[in-house]
Order: sequence, then C-alpha cells, then structure tokens
Amino acid sequence: MKGLLQFLIGKIILLALASSVVTCYDPSPLQDYCVATNNTNGVFVNGRLCKDPKLVTSNDFYFSGLNTPGNTNNRLGSSVTNVDVRRISGLNTLGVALSRFDFAPGGQIPPHIHPRASQLILVLEGTLLVGFVSSNDYNSTLFSKVLYPGDVFAFPVGLVQFHANIGKTNAVAIGAVGSQNPGVVPIGKTLFGSRPLIDTRLLAKAFALDVNTVRYLQRVFSSEENIVTPIVN
Repeated sequence: MKGLLQFLIGKIILLALASSVVTCYDPSPLQDYCVATNNTNGVFVNGRLCKDPKLVTSNDFYFSGLNTPGNTNNRLGSSVTNVDVRRISGLNTLGVALSRFDFAPGGQIPPHIHPRASQLILVLEGTLLVGFVSSNDYNSTLFSKVLYPGDVFAFPVGLVQFHANIGKTNAVAIGAVGSQNPGVVPIGKTLFGSRPLIDTRLLAKAFALDVNTVRYLQRVFSSEENIVTPIVN
C-alpha cells in the first residue's frame, strides 16, 4: 500500500511538471511550418488553423517596414511595432516574434509583464535605462542597466520590466521574444484601467494611497465612460 501511494504521488508530480512546461511555453511544431490562416477550411491545426502547405508562399514568411520609425507623439513618448504572427502568418508555432521600439527623449515603455515569453533587447540608437524586478522569492531585487548602441539585455519570462530613454536624442531598439504571442500586461493600465474598475478602497489600501488619488489614476488610465460611481467611505 505504501509503495502504491509513493508511486501515485510520483505520477502526480510528473504530471504537474509536464503540465507546467506545456502551459508556459509555445508547443514544438509538428511539421515544417503551419502558416496561420483565418480561413475555416484550413487543413492542419497546430496552435491555429493552418493553410494548406501546397498553397504556402514566400510572402507568408515575409514582412517589410521595420525600418520605419514609429509615432512617439503620445503621452509616453514611445512606440512599439510588433512583428508577430499577425504580421507574419508563417510565425505560427515557431515560438518567436520581433518588435521595434522607438523612444522620443524622455520616452518610456512603463512597467509591464510578458506572461508567456522571455525577451532580449538590442539597442540600435540612443541611450536606454532598462530593468526588471525579481519575485518575492528573491526579495524583489531590481536588475537594471544603462544600454548604448550594440548593448543587449535579457528579461526573464513573467517578471515586471521597463525601458526608458534617458538620452537627449531619439532612441531605437529591437526586441525579440520566445513566443509567437508573448502577451503584455501593463501594470498601470491593468490595475487602474480595468473594466469594470477595481474598488477604489481596495486599491487605496493596497498601494497606501488616498481614495482621491486612486480615482485620479483611474481617470488617467481609463476613459470617463468606464468610471464607476465612487464608493462613499
């Protein structure tokens, strides 16, 4: 009986480990390529419906335009041009994607999380301050570096990260991720611009803020029609 119990516990542990691997990373492709299609008559399925391999062309693996600067005329002074499976349908199941980051002086990509991929960033122009923060397991340690053209920095999957232009000129960088769809969770927008909004009193207590400050942040991160009636203390 004891041996059977140990065997069952071992099987459960192995299944849990296998499940965590499967859910945290893109699956390996089961064929040479699986070009994504919106056509419901796709013949292969591996992540998304796939085009008939006989109909695949070179254009399914091609994108042009990453040399064009993004529009940084916005509140954050930054722009992200993604080259993922939506731009290159042949990326489906390949587990990679690329982005171009443009920054005006003082521009930034504020703290955010990529829940499904690690990332590398390569600076092409300008000076960037980048970093990520470890989990509670490692005392919320900040790992940060000032990057110059030619410098590369790595960001582990699922940790809060940020990028900011601290130079006096525009900055350009290329980011590579280990997923065709890494996802992005912007911290400010997620917490203060959710739909519907999180209870103001809960956020005030969580971040040691007064309720009026929380209401202000909710107005910054969401449109007026999404503001719920404030809760009276």
